[in-house]
This record gives sequence, structure tokens and C-alpha cells, in this order.
Amino acid sequence: MAKRTKKAKSTGKFGARYGVKARNKYRKIDEKQRKWHLCPQCGHQKVKREGTAIWVCRKCGAKMAGGAYLPQTDAGLEVKKTLRSVVAEEE
Repeated sequence: MAKRTKKAKSTGKFGARYGVKARNKYRKIDEKQRKWHLCPQCGHQKVKREGTAIWVCRKCGAKMAGGAYLPQTDAGLEVKKTLRSVVAEEE
């Protein structure tokens, strides 16, 4: 028997509601949020989201604050770059 529909992944729970664009945006964010992330302390891919903006490494137990959907936000990375350049200028 032939397949009739495409796989909806995590948005299958919404059925035909909310529109394609909204469901696709949700799916992209949800996939990024639920995957394993790199721990800044031990270097393993073991960081998972515990709650809104709370991330925990399942290997070393490190708990950190981050973005709501990703452990490191774009704004946070820019701040780190700026701080590194300021510290380098002082030395």
C-alpha cells in the first residue's frame, strides 16, 4: 500500500490546525531544542534542557542558564566575543 502523507514529525500532534508556516516554525525550534548539545565544561554532547532557559549536562552534572530554546543564544555569543576583545586589549 502506498504512503499517503508526508511525515509531520513533532507537529503531527497538531493535525491540520494552525497553518503550515506556524507548524514548520514550531518543528524547527522543537528539533533544535530537544537534541543533545555540547557541554562547555566537560566537552561532551550531553546537555539537555531541564526547564525554560535551564540546561543540565547529564555527564558532569553542570547546570547553566542559557536561552529558552538553545543553551547559547546569538546575543550571548556576541557578548563573549566582545569581552574577549576587551580583555585582550587590557593585557
